[in-house]
Amino acid sequence: MNLYNHLEEYINKLLNRIDVHSPHQLNITVISARLGLSVHYLPIDSMYLAGHIFLDSRKTDVQQWQDFAHELPHSCWHEGDQALISVMMREYQEWKADNFARNLCIPTFMIENMKLPSYEKEAIWMLQETFGVEKEFAAIRLQQYLQNLMYR
Repeated sequence: MNLYNHLEEYINKLLNRIDVHSPHQLNITVISARLGLSVHYLPIDSMYLAGHIFLDSRKTDVQQWQDFAHELPHSCWHEGDQALISVMMREYQEWKADNFARNLCIPTFMIENMKLPSYEKEAIWMLQETFGVEKEFAAIRLQQYLQNLMYR
């Protein structure tokens, strides 16, 4: 039996609830439609505002996917204007959103269904290709996943 941390469990339940079970379903169109979210592409910094996720149209599809995953928890968990909260609280919310994004883009339950290569560079490449994320993003998520395995 796998023991997931709270975030892994939350994402597992969220994706299961919206019937997302494989990497090819992990994309902005599928997730936003199934969650009833409005997504807009404009040449501005990505943000969540008043029930809408705005993604920077100047970025690549991969970067937009990672930004979407970062903005999603702001829509679920955070209220109000970040400009009105303390710097420490804003940094905390951004850290949580970054962590959420890594776990949503590369969910633990999907990694567990893969046979990761033994060599780190090959494993990073596999995650990058399978989940459509940037190399550094995949590398951070792999380290996070491996570290979490030690505590199970």
